Amino acid sequence: MLLVLLGLAAGVRAGREVPDRVEDPHDHGHDHTHTTGPRFAWLLSLPAAALLLFPPPALGSYSAAREEAQRAAQGVGTFPALPAGKPVDLSVAQFSSRAIYDSERSLKGRTVRLTGFVTHGDGSTWYVTRLLVSCCAADATTSKVQIRGADAPATDTWVTVTGIWHPKGKLGSTAAWPLLDAKTVTKVEEPSDPYEKR
Repeated sequence: MLLVLLGLAAGVRAGREVPDRVEDPHDHGHDHTHTTGPRFAWLLSLPAAALLLFPPPALGSYSAAREEAQRAAQGVGTFPALPAGKPVDLSVAQFSSRAIYDSERSLKGRTVRLTGFVTHGDGSTWYVTRLLVSCCAADATTSKVQIRGADAPATDTWVTVTGIWHPKGKLGSTAAWPLLDAKTVTKVEEPSDPYEKR
């Protein structure tokens, strides 16, 4: 912000100054002086000011659609027991990891609740999706769960989905995919922090 203000101040100051015209005995035949820089240099501060005043929106379905589901080579194994309760609140990433890699199948028969934004696939396929970040939005990756048994809301709509895991494919394989048979789908407001942390 300081740089933007300094740039604007310098631009205003340079715009108001009228350079002294010094008679040069060795006039080059053109009408300018060599005493000041270009008067439009302050315009270089405009992109920085625009980013500060109008920050870009959070990443959304476009980012998620561009990235194929990159699954870390976690391998099949056991996970800690799910907490008691019905439904169990899980992040989209937690649900996905358990659906794909949990050899104990801790999701079997459990009602879970996931919150994320809607992305669409082929035909009537839709997903509840979240972006996971380690540091900042630049390193975001997607995690998504396919929803079955409910009509798809509009893309980028934030929803909370309650349902039961639907096993698909061999654990740890590319055929394994996180599916949820929806009992309820409720539209919700976007959370203040739309990203899940790794």
